[in-house]
Amino acid sequence: MNFLVEVVLLLPLLFIFYLESFVKLFIPKKRKSVTGEIVLITGAGHGIGRLTAYEFAKLKSKLVLWDINKYGIEETAAECRKLGAQAYSFVVDCSNREDVYNSANKVKTEIGDISILVNNAGIVYTSDLFSTQDPQIEKTFAVNTLAHFWTTKAFLPSMMKNNHGHIVTVASAAGLVGVPFLLAYCSSKFAAVGFHGALTEELNAFEKNGIKTTCLCPNFINTGFIKNPSSNLGPILEPEEVVDKLMNGILTEKRMVLVPSSLNFLLILEKFLPQRFREILKKRVNIKFDAVIGYKVKE
Repeated sequence: MNFLVEVVLLLPLLFIFYLESFVKLFIPKKRKSVTGEIVLITGAGHGIGRLTAYEFAKLKSKLVLWDINKYGIEETAAECRKLGAQAYSFVVDCSNREDVYNSANKVKTEIGDISILVNNAGIVYTSDLFSTQDPQIEKTFAVNTLAHFWTTKAFLPSMMKNNHGHIVTVASAAGLVGVPFLLAYCSSKFAAVGFHGALTEELNAFEKNGIKTTCLCPNFINTGFIKNPSSNLGPILEPEEVVDKLMNGILTEKRMVLVPSSLNFLLILEKFLPQRFREILKKRVNIKFDAVIGYKVKE
């Protein structure tokens, strides 16, 4: 009963905060400077990670680039140097905890403390549950979820000591809504979104308000990971568009970045619409992509 009374007493604050949020819609938020910040990006040898590295390079950050692909990561680093930034490349298997910790120690010794961590490395298998091999499921969680724990445990202590830093979680819209034939991927991305939310609350509990968090949840991106994707939500996203939204989210310290922004509206609808109507709506969305299907429906 006391809790309900407290909630009622907070209603005036709710109105004030709604009004504040509405006013902020018309006032562009100032972007913070990342010049000189040491930025580590996992999965920087291609796709979103590579383009994100280029954007930080343009802003004169010092870049530490990780990827399992030696050729890809060296190519990214070379282009970042052409853009005028210091860039260091490391071949790291983010699914291997000891490799992550050993590489992190090397980074801290040779380059310095990381102040912006972008957990971007990811892997996806497009198949139903029965066609997804056990090692593939384990690999999916190792890269898409557990790696976030290892990198954050390695680099967060110095951020907490200075009460300064930013941790970015690259998740997916598939971490907000389940998609058939992406069971392992969706599960791992739901966990990544949960990691972001819980980490944010834990930093608040420690009163480390100088450490910011951002989570990116995009729809299908034209990076080649998923073959022939399509849906009625609109055209497949180009990587440049997604990275533009991500960088804006980081520089304005936005906690959740959904791309396209219409995903915000759809998620609100899902919370309030009846289940049967939601099922019809999902069929209208008509998500399709190439997948391996092992289960055979009996006729």
